[in-house]
Amino acid sequence: MLKKIFTGLLLSLALLIVAALAAYLYYWRPALAPIDPPAATAFPPQVVERGRILAGMGNCAACHTAKGGAEYAGGHGLATPFGTIYATNITPDRQTGIGRWSQAAFQRAMREGVGRDGAHLYPVFPYTHFNLVSDDDLAALYAYFMTRPPVYAAAPANSVPFPLNLRPLQAGWKLLFFKPASYQLNPAQGLDWNRGRYLAEGLAHCAACHTPRNALGAELAGSSYLGAAIDHWYAPALTSANTAPLPWTQDELYAFLRTGATSLHGVAAGPMSAVVHEGMGASPDSDIRALSVYFAGVAGAEQRQVDTDTVVKAGIKRSQRVSLVDNDRGASLYVAACASCHSNSDGKPAALRPELSLNSAVSAPDPANLIQVILHGLSKDEAMPGVLMPGFAASLTDNDVAQLAAYLRRSRSHQPAWTNLEAAVARARAGK
Repeated sequence: MLKKIFTGLLLSLALLIVAALAAYLYYWRPALAPIDPPAATAFPPQVVERGRILAGMGNCAACHTAKGGAEYAGGHGLATPFGTIYATNITPDRQTGIGRWSQAAFQRAMREGVGRDGAHLYPVFPYTHFNLVSDDDLAALYAYFMTRPPVYAAAPANSVPFPLNLRPLQAGWKLLFFKPASYQLNPAQGLDWNRGRYLAEGLAHCAACHTPRNALGAELAGSSYLGAAIDHWYAPALTSANTAPLPWTQDELYAFLRTGATSLHGVAAGPMSAVVHEGMGASPDSDIRALSVYFAGVAGAEQRQVDTDTVVKAGIKRSQRVSLVDNDRGASLYVAACASCHSNSDGKPAALRPELSLNSAVSAPDPANLIQVILHGLSKDEAMPGVLMPGFAASLTDNDVAQLAAYLRRSRSHQPAWTNLEAAVARARAGK
């Protein structure tokens, strides 16, 4: 019996090795010859400017800029279940950046996830989305990055353990989860919808945050935009599964993506704040409108019939009725810390002081966003002009924050109670 088991294990191992070798050979790519960096004047100014706007849509700086470091010089650590992976330098430095990369090498990295040296890139770099970007847009991005000031900055060593750090294994991952494709127009939809989908599923890579992943780090098939935990925050569902009291209509989506706030849903915070204000801030209104058209369709907003006035009035009525039954600690904390700003007196929700009964963070299936904002607040750099909320990390204990969040969930939404809140607060406090 032992001999049979041992033989079976050896056979399985051999099959795995053969499969890995076959995948590597299938995805093997040669190194591409280095170039001398072109002069900045070699790129037309209008193409460089277009690349700047596209880089914002892709939020490239968020990953490729370390805190306190030079823009696009890399070094920012991306935490994954497999270890920390550090974003690389994408300035035109000859030694540590992409200064010796040809446009063909840049395009291959974006489309296939392969470096100039032929090594497979980790899929934390979302080439699974960037492969949809057009040739013209990739050329504009290349022109923009190659005209940035070169910065000598080598990325720290990744902490991915052996054998997961072996680059050839990424070929096997690609065989399982990556299907290169170009963007195909949907003739049944309008121009705005197609433009929005092209941006959302390509360069903006929205699904990379808003889609749950499997044990190997790939987006779950058939679960696009169903919401996912990321970096101690929660990227909510963008489909009809979203639990917000009111649907995300085209106008609401446009307001949120353009300004960072909407009176009927709340304020962009955490990573989404950077996407809106630092990333898409330079994008033309037409692109923001296209994204809102596309995601309104994804959310099925037109099919969801809701009497907005009734929902708003009922929510404000709940907010005005603070319950102190049974000495509720959460209600007491709300009165002491929140009511002065969030109690509605005129019957109209306001974007600058969100109505919590309408707030997406309160109705979400994951309490992470509400906890983060209670702990750390919103700085003047994160939200809309005029929005500033203090954090209570220093004045409230984990139990206090948990009870306050539980009270808001119970009194301001019709969703099931969150569980293990105190542990969630501790994680958020440690992860900030």
